[in-house]
Amino acid sequence: MRRVTWRVPEAPAGEGAALAEMDFGTVTRSSALHAKPPGLSSQYGTAGFRTKAENLDHTMFRMGLLAVLRSKQTKSTIGVMVTASHNPEEDNGVKLIDPLGEMLAPSWEEHATYLANAEEPELQTVLSEICQKEALDLQHNAFVVIGRDTRSSSKELSESVVDGVAALGGQYHDYGLVTTPQLHYMVCCRNTHGNYGTATVEGYYQKLSKAFTELTKQAVSQRDGHVCLKVDCANGIGALKLKELEHYLPGCLRIHTDNDGLKGKLNHLCGADFVKVHQKPPVGLEMKTGERCCSFDGDADRIVYYYIGTDGRFHLLDGDKIATLISTFLKELLVKTGQTLTLAVIQTAYANGSSTRYLEENMKVPVHCAKTGVKHLHHKAQEFDVGVYFEANGHGTVLFSKAAEEKIRHQAENEKDNRKREAAKMLENMIDLINQAIGDAISDMLVIEAILALKNFTVQQWDAIYTDLPNRQLKVKVADRRVIDTTDAERQAVTPPGLQEKINALVKKKKWARAFVRPSGTEDVVRVYAEADTQENADNLAYEVSLAVYHLAGGVGEEPKPVG
Repeated sequence: MRRVTWRVPEAPAGEGAALAEMDFGTVTRSSALHAKPPGLSSQYGTAGFRTKAENLDHTMFRMGLLAVLRSKQTKSTIGVMVTASHNPEEDNGVKLIDPLGEMLAPSWEEHATYLANAEEPELQTVLSEICQKEALDLQHNAFVVIGRDTRSSSKELSESVVDGVAALGGQYHDYGLVTTPQLHYMVCCRNTHGNYGTATVEGYYQKLSKAFTELTKQAVSQRDGHVCLKVDCANGIGALKLKELEHYLPGCLRIHTDNDGLKGKLNHLCGADFVKVHQKPPVGLEMKTGERCCSFDGDADRIVYYYIGTDGRFHLLDGDKIATLISTFLKELLVKTGQTLTLAVIQTAYANGSSTRYLEENMKVPVHCAKTGVKHLHHKAQEFDVGVYFEANGHGTVLFSKAAEEKIRHQAENEKDNRKREAAKMLENMIDLINQAIGDAISDMLVIEAILALKNFTVQQWDAIYTDLPNRQLKVKVADRRVIDTTDAERQAVTPPGLQEKINALVKKKKWARAFVRPSGTEDVVRVYAEADTQENADNLAYEVSLAVYHLAGGVGEEPKPVG
């Protein structure tokens, strides 16, 4: 193997300048302070690395190393976020952010896994192999930005990342406590030379609040008579940042934060994931009938809305309802401008069939299905002038192509027709209010609040746009999840033989029914989704499909039992 020389020549001082000469001895000595426990292994997935915090020190150090290499390869600022999102407080995690604020490229996810799992004596070899495979020029400067959530383990773990960056001579800026979407925003700002915004937390607040204020100026209601918005912050970073943002917002939006971290435990019986999975309000939030409420997750990249109806029932407005509200509003504005831009909504197989039907049949908005996972949705959304994507769990955003953005901004400034110009200006403010880098609970909340104000909608009127089909999700333990292989964006099972035919036969017996199965990405279970005209039929279909999976895909343990 060709030996890689770890020497970086002196560079002018200043942000991003390479440090003076160094050799691999520095990496070895630093790594010894963050030694990997022998035999411990992990995999970089869609959410990066996530596990118990006490097992992450070596991983953090090595992701600091990898961030420097990625920065040198892309000649760009790279982000490293220390968070485990909606996981329990005792967990932690780390993920790298690519130059435009997007997720790490798949080939570098492989490098991350390879590097994290290398035993100490193999570290130099693995780093050398990555450099050779990517044809890295180590003379390029490297700059890394780091952020962390509010977990008690996050500060120390982010310091391990800093050690990794410094060991390879990289420069860095530590943003400290930020939401995950805020760090994605910072990375994008730095790599677009400020075109996307100012790379500070204040710059983020100023950009969002200015767009929100401009957008809601035209709202007839100005929220008169509307109760304030109650926000469950999952006892996480979202509470801290929402309180900072409030100083920048106009008085027409009143926010009341609950689960702000002063008493409760992070993500415990609260947060977007808890509310979505359990279909009930979070602990720590008092709800009155008809009050508009929403929940963030632990790192504030997911959001769901909900309320208690006059019938006393809990009503959830998840990612499907959010995507429908936003895409309907954007479609109306695009029609008013006269622009012939392509608009599409990207969903996963988990999207409720009613939302798909409403968008396609009522709004005439094309809907495309992508594999589960934000990176697949994001990639598909990039194919359109305006791509709206949300997972049912409340993670999502809107992407505008460069050409679409230029057309909209040009029309907002130069259009002679008043009606068209006003619509273009509203679209321009929507572009600035939306965090296109990633799903962002704070940004998405402001988008939703602006649309509700402009349409003079209550949360009940929004919910009434369409009625969700009753559905049920189950999971079946199997000996090996890899026995299930899927196609058609995970909606059809290719293997094991006979399973899809069995599912098709079961679906035919129920009205408005649909069902699919997919292997879990993290454990040996198969996830089952079913929907039908009634809850009883959805429950029964999910149970029957689970039985088919158990018998045809190597189920282990007890046979699935009927729901309820």
